[in-house]
Amino acid sequence: MIPIKNKKKTLEATVEEMRNFSFTYIEKYAPSKQQLKTYLLKKYIKTKIPNVNKKNINNLIDVVLEDLEKSKFINDKFYSKSKAKYLIQKGSSINKIRSYLFNKGINDKYISETINNIKDDNDDQDFFSAIKICKKKRIGPARDENNRPLFYKKDLGILARSGFEFETSKRVLDIDKEDYLKIINFL
Repeated sequence: MIPIKNKKKTLEATVEEMRNFSFTYIEKYAPSKQQLKTYLLKKYIKTKIPNVNKKNINNLIDVVLEDLEKSKFINDKFYSKSKAKYLIQKGSSINKIRSYLFNKGINDKYISETINNIKDDNDDQDFFSAIKICKKKRIGPARDENNRPLFYKKDLGILARSGFEFETSKRVLDIDKEDYLKIINFL
């Protein structure tokens, strides 16, 4: 006969299990604090833990998150800087970066600090990011010279949906092919 393990989870076991889930998730995804909290909430609201109310799970998650923050496993300031750097390399606009970080639950203080650092490094970051988008999507100055006037409005719309301001988009779309090629070689 196989003995049945009727093991009840205690509060300490739940917190320890929560830490282990957090470490695994952090190792795989490098999330922000809010992303990790959402993950743990989804994971533990579905489970049935006998000694813990579902209302107390939120408090337990906050304790685990504070512990992870103190031990520097999660850091929203670092997360915002690294994601902003990645998004700039992809050619995202400053507005898109701001929106992305806001949606990930990053504190406004860290978002504004990151955006200010981007602007300090390069005054015209949106211009160069728009050039990258043009190269990637083959629009604007990357198009054949005969087709540029035909697709001007469409290209303007693509840049607007990418988060670029009208003036920046117009300036990028009005660049000569030679200047565009020089900038691309520089980037």
